[in-house]
Amino acid sequence: MKRTAVIVAALLSAGTAQALVPGDCTRVTHVSHGGEADHVDLGEGRVMWRDWWSQEGTATDILVMDCGPGEVLRARTAEENMGNRLPFDRTEDAMGVIARHETGARVFATLERMADDLAVFARDVRVETATEETCACAAFYPDARGDRTEFRLEGL
Repeated sequence: MKRTAVIVAALLSAGTAQALVPGDCTRVTHVSHGGEADHVDLGEGRVMWRDWWSQEGTATDILVMDCGPGEVLRARTAEENMGNRLPFDRTEDAMGVIARHETGARVFATLERMADDLAVFARDVRVETATEETCACAAFYPDARGDRTEFRLEGL
C-alpha cells in the first residue's frame, strides 16, 4: 500500500508544474551579470519587478505587468556605461510615478498612462504584450496565464 502511494505521488508530481513563490523569482537570468529582483504584487492582477544588468556597465529596468491580458510596461530607470548615453538614475522618480498611479483608481492607472508619465525622465519606455507567462505572474497570479506559454523555473 505504501509503495502504491509513493508511485501515485510521483506520477502526479511529474505531470504538473511546482507552485512558485515570489522568492523563486529573485534570480540570476544571464550568467552572473543579469537578473530579476524586487517582485511586488500590486493587486488586481498586476505585478512589478526590477531587471538588472551588471557587466562592464549597469542598467536597471522597472517592469509593471497586467497578468491577465499580458500587457507589460518596461522603462529603463538607471544606466551607466552601457553605451554613448550619459549615466542616469531616475529609479526613485519612476517608483513615485508608479505609486501615484497604483494608489488611484485602476481604471485610470493604465499602463499607457504610466508610460506617458515615465517617458518624461526614463528611457526606452514601451508597453508590449507578452506571449509567455512571467515568473512574477506565475508566482502571484498563476490562474491568469491564459494562452501564454507557461513559465517554468529552470531546475523545477
